Amino acid sequence: MYDKDLNFDFPYNPLPEDFFCQPTLVLAKALLGCLLIKKTEEGIASGYIVETEAYMGPEDRAAHSFGNRRTKRTEIMFSKPGVAYTYVMHTHCLVNVVSGPEEKPEAILIRAVEPVNGLELMKKRRNMENPKNLTNGPGKLTKALGITMDDYGRPFSEPPLMLAKGAAPHEISRGKRIGIENSGEAKDYPWRYWITGNPYVSRQGKKVDIHRST
Repeated sequence: MYDKDLNFDFPYNPLPEDFFCQPTLVLAKALLGCLLIKKTEEGIASGYIVETEAYMGPEDRAAHSFGNRRTKRTEIMFSKPGVAYTYVMHTHCLVNVVSGPEEKPEAILIRAVEPVNGLELMKKRRNMENPKNLTNGPGKLTKALGITMDDYGRPFSEPPLMLAKGAAPHEISRGKRIGIENSGEAKDYPWRYWITGNPYVSRQGKKVDIHRST
């Protein structure tokens, strides 16, 4: 768990632009422990990222941009890294961090966060009291934080949507991605990462390996 004694007055210190220039699989792990922040008229809500899932673009059958597919929905994936790719799935808005070089459409889905600021606001938005169920899934966290399709293409470097430095996890697990059973061999790629043992992870799953921070 993390130290939540933080100052939440804007401006925050956003992650530098070169942070997002890391290779996608490296960035998917580096995002763990970072603070995801959304400011709305209702207030500020934030959470530490505890689970991510990488999608490797044209070569990844599970990616929206597989085969270099360029549509109105995927257009932002072809831009520079460090901006938001939001889309709707089963009525839920999901948020991704665009990664990879320009014209190399890769992205990282934020699958779960640990609530930090705005807990009462999150409970109101999700109409529930149990904090463990507020943000332990990609559709849950966007509703709790107030992330919507209006955030499509926003940079994570300035309000109202930001990523800031958080706390490095002690241990990271890696395993198969979730919900992509019709993606051929891509369904077996171990490109989902989570903070080992964190109660806000959407699904613990079977570990492929563990990385321990020094």
